[in-house]
Amino acid sequence: MNALTLCLWYDAAQHGGAEAAARFYADTFPDSAVGAIHRSPGDYPGGKAGDVLMVEFTLMGTACTGLNGGGHTQHSEAFSFQIATQTQEETDRYWAAITGDGGAQIACGWCRDRWGVRWQVVPRALMAGLGDPDPAARGRVFAAMQGMVKIDIAAIETARREDA
Repeated sequence: MNALTLCLWYDAAQHGGAEAAARFYADTFPDSAVGAIHRSPGDYPGGKAGDVLMVEFTLMGTACTGLNGGGHTQHSEAFSFQIATQTQEETDRYWAAITGDGGAQIACGWCRDRWGVRWQVVPRALMAGLGDPDPAARGRVFAAMQGMVKIDIAAIETARREDA
């Protein structure tokens, strides 16, 4: 067992719950895999013997457990996965996968998957622009980002280079 594992709460009645989410993540992101699937040994409030309770999975090298805990707890912006991307193609691919089939676009590189988990798809160019030593360049990059839903790398790089 890992010393630290992220545990994410799912509702088995929503889009297949933890097992479907783990399989989606494993199919979408590199260095990801589904591990053990733990089933209930008996009936319980809200479920029956044999139902999937927990799914062990790795998401981009990070140990995770998906827990089918029911629908009374929801994911929020207080927790998100942040994915650093190198190219617009990579950004677009992850964005489409996460927001597709019931997910949603939010703003400034934030989106939500169909299970309600929040994601930030963050091109490295955005982080470089926000860390530019020139305060004017940082301000332009920040202003450009605020007008975006999915991050547009070319627009970020243009904003970074523009004269004030």
